[in-house]
Amino acid sequence: MNYAKLKLIPTPELPPQHEWKFGSETELLGWTIRARNYNTFVADIMFWSCLTAISIGSFLIYKSMDDDPIFSGILTSLFFITVATALVSMTHQKMNFSFRFTQSGLECCEWKDLPKWTLTFLKWFTGITAIIFIILATIDPAFLIGALIGPGGMGLMYLSMASSKNYREMHTQYHHLTYEWKDFTQLAIATNREVVDLKFTHFNQRLGKTISYSINIFCKPKQKENVANFIKPYLSPDVPIIKAKVNVPMSTA
Repeated sequence: MNYAKLKLIPTPELPPQHEWKFGSETELLGWTIRARNYNTFVADIMFWSCLTAISIGSFLIYKSMDDDPIFSGILTSLFFITVATALVSMTHQKMNFSFRFTQSGLECCEWKDLPKWTLTFLKWFTGITAIIFIILATIDPAFLIGALIGPGGMGLMYLSMASSKNYREMHTQYHHLTYEWKDFTQLAIATNREVVDLKFTHFNQRLGKTISYSINIFCKPKQKENVANFIKPYLSPDVPIIKAKVNVPMSTA
């Protein structure tokens, strides 16, 4: 069964350099999903707190401006949209995950690409607002100042993001994780998210010793029970199976 086939929107394509270690074996279960691999509760609190502060700040900026109300409203709206967009990109980032189960074990490919929609949004939003300000400037030359502050600033932001190698590398990640069934020591069905958590032991070559980690298997809505039931027969009989609140982010080896 492949849950990715149930998606109504295209699933992310695996990175070109990726190869499954157990690729010669038949895939028993597999899917690709985009998920927020961190504590979403904290991130959501941060988002709503910051959005409230931005909204109040935008209102105060608007009230403090003595210019034409249309000019003040447009300039304030640009400020709000720009800052709110940056806030969403920070608090609602998602990672791509591809899970593949075979007789030998579980493989997970996790990767994050530079979000193309951010650059596309900035480019089009900058162009559209620049045109609006130019048209408004024919009515009131004061709008030229707004064009420099609003579209001009966003244009510089777009150019710096598009041309910065460090920015692209910061938003690009790739990891290939491989686990054998014998390594898992506990299975937990999360009560707080659509996640199945597997604890495992792993020999860390860098540290030179065996240490414990956990992997969060991000599931489609209402599928974590089915995923857990699929995994159970492959685990050792003494492996505990529990239901518990699972902490994210995922620890990788």
